[in-house]
Amino acid sequence: MLKIISRFLLTISGWKIVDSTPKGVINYHKAVMIAAPHTSNWDYFYCMIILLRVGLPFKYLAKDSLFKFPLGLIIRGLGGIPVIRSQKNNLVNDMGEMIKNNPKPIQLIVPAEGTRSYSKEWKSGFYHIAVAANVPIILGFLDFKKKEGGFLNVFYPTGNYEQDLLEIQKQYANVTPKFPNDNSLKDMTFQ
Repeated sequence: MLKIISRFLLTISGWKIVDSTPKGVINYHKAVMIAAPHTSNWDYFYCMIILLRVGLPFKYLAKDSLFKFPLGLIIRGLGGIPVIRSQKNNLVNDMGEMIKNNPKPIQLIVPAEGTRSYSKEWKSGFYHIAVAANVPIILGFLDFKKKEGGFLNVFYPTGNYEQDLLEIQKQYANVTPKFPNDNSLKDMTFQ
């Protein structure tokens, strides 16, 4: 039923799904998926309907303040995991273990910037979770200019964070977020 609803919502909004991964995103059974760039609450809406339409089993991280009743019931039902951003904890290791030990396919979605506001740099948690779980990183995107969303590519971490991050960010060079001025990549030049 959710697939039908999500297809309807994509159709009436004029959005289409793009999957540029080598095997098709549905064939990556365990992965960390980054959602980037993240500049708007609309990112959540389009991300959810695309993932539901594709039929991926997923969980996602979101700030704990979103999990208050009654919205929290819906967010948890759609795979949300609350994160208390002000506390230091073992979130990276916990999420890595969750992926590694889960007997079923799972994608963990993490917003690369960690916020909708402008940020000079991406958070590194998504990368370290993928390394801890020994899984690839799927590069999820939403392009509001083209009305396209989906999956740019799959990246396998090498362990060299700085080099890998630059390679990942290059792939987002032509993606236009809802609010381009809040795009963390807007000031970067890629060669």
